[in-house]
Parts: sequence; C-alpha cells; structure tokens
Amino acid sequence: MAGLRLMLGVEVAPGNKSHANTTLPGLIELIERLPVEKRPHLVRGDAGAGGEPTMAALEAQGQPYLFKQRLTHNIKRHIERAFARGDWSDAGQGWQGQDGQIQLSGWSRNRRIVVLRRPLIGETLLCENEDQLQLAFVEKERPVKGYEYAVLVTDLSPELHVIAQLYRDRGDAENTFDGPGPRPVASLGLPRRPPREIKNQWGWTGFTTHDLKRCQLSAMAVALVYNWWSVFVRLAHPKARLEAITARPLLLSGIGELTHHGGQTHLAITPMHAKAGFEKDLLTQVSRRLNEWKYAAEQLKMASVWQRVCEFIATAVTGFNWLRPPQSPHLTHCATG
Repeated sequence: MAGLRLMLGVEVAPGNKSHANTTLPGLIELIERLPVEKRPHLVRGDAGAGGEPTMAALEAQGQPYLFKQRLTHNIKRHIERAFARGDWSDAGQGWQGQDGQIQLSGWSRNRRIVVLRRPLIGETLLCENEDQLQLAFVEKERPVKGYEYAVLVTDLSPELHVIAQLYRDRGDAENTFDGPGPRPVASLGLPRRPPREIKNQWGWTGFTTHDLKRCQLSAMAVALVYNWWSVFVRLAHPKARLEAITARPLLLSGIGELTHHGGQTHLAITPMHAKAGFEKDLLTQVSRRLNEWKYAAEQLKMASVWQRVCEFIATAVTGFNWLRPPQSPHLTHCATG
C-alpha cells in the first residue's frame, strides 16, 4: 500500500514537538483503531524513530517494525566485531549484510539487528585534521577498500536480503515528502527530477502562521489536492508514477474550448506541450476508462465509479487482481477508505 503514495491524514504540531516520541501516541492510536486483520504489515522509520519507546510500544501491540539505527559507540563496536567475523551475505543492490543480536544501553530486551555495508565507489577524500586540512585521497585503484555502513533493527524473521529491500522501499515511499536530489534517470522520455513532491511541488513549505488551526487546514487542503492529482495521473499512466514537476506541465498545458451545437456539447483541447501526442494518449485513456466504469456502475448498480477507480489503481500498483464482483468486500473498503 505504500506504493500508492497517498496521504491518509494530516496532523500539524508545533515545531518543538517533532521528535518521534511526540508522534508515538498518534501512531499507537491509529493502530489500535484498526481491526487486527487490517493493520499495517510493517512500521518503518529512520534513525529518529528507532528508539526504545517506539519499539517497546509496537512490541506491546504485536506490530512488526523496521528502523534504522544511529551509528553510536556501541553500534560501531558491533560493526567492528562483524567486520572481523567476515561472514557477509548478499543483501542486494551492491550491499552485503550480516545478522546479529544486541541489547544496547536503554533497551529493555535483546533485539535483532542487521548490519549492511557496501564498498565506496570512486575516490574518497579523508580529512585527518580539520584545523590543519591534512587531506588524503583514497583512489579505487589502490589496494584499500572503504565501506558505507547502515544498521537496521527489527523484530521480523525473514532472511537478511528481504529485510534490506524492505528498508530500501521505505526511501521510495518517503520521496513523496522529501526525497534526494536529481538523478540521471529518464522515464517515458521525461527527465527525472528531485521528488520532494509535497514540500516543493505542492506548497507544504510555502505557508507559515502562528495559528495552528490555519496551518492544519492549509496542510489538509494541500494533501487533498495532491491525492486527487495522484489518482488522476495514475489512471492516465498506471504502469509507473509520474512526478508532479513533469506531469503537471504535461497534462495541464492546453487550451480548452467548449461548444454547443445540435443539442450536443463538445470540449476541444489544443495541447501546448512538445509531447502533445503522449499527452493526448494519456487523457484519452482516462476518459475511456471513466466512461466504461460509469456504464458498468449503472448496469451493475454499484455505489459509484470511485470503486472501480480504487480497484484499478490498487491492481496496477500491487499486482494483485482487485477487479472483482461488486459484492467483494474490497469494494466497500476502497469506497469508504
């Protein structure tokens, strides 16, 4: 479900209440509201969320979790011991991993941790003394190998490479809020830009006020419009998600003319984008699907076309066949969720 990248809710808190422990009560309350069979499969978070209070609260709920750990002194000592053992396994995408158990100071119990490493590529600049700028370059041709490390803590039991991929997937879901910089990747002929969608492309960082209620209302309005646009674009191109920075100029750059003749109404759109043919194909697919589902809703006495929209997108993203008869419980869940 994280692949849908939709906002399920927004809650604004003062700037001095951004710690994970402050948001923990809301997270637990959300989990407790859901029936056991509908609870998340996994709660993921970065190092800021992976503290004892959060993990203990999730364990009390029987809720699986996966968090990154800060490289504290005790974690570094564990990495040193792992490096000495040398029994590393493939963790995918150039990473190697090693399983272990540890109980850090402040933890209430022993927990599973996964140490991940991958070789540094290219040249590395080392600084021995920042005051005197004693620099040394370590080049990949020299017989010296440096590693980048990451440590994960979890109560899941799958194999190491599965745990590593689950955490990498978290990064993709978080790109909706704040992602990495530009990457040289092209999709559908459109340049890949920095995601950071809600912050940079939808204006979540564009308003400040001392009134928390106004902030909450503005943030919710932004999230709602973002959801509408995300659903529309996913209908247009279900195979892959298009970022707002390229999809909005592509699909909104047109001049429309509404005409009435012979009792009929016609809407003509003149594209102004260089990729007008691609734009036309996407918009035509949306129109065709909505018309088909409108007819199906009338014939099958469905509650709304929205049910078909939900199931189509969920099927495209997850790969599971959600397009079932109208009496399927999934239809009700989509319509009310």
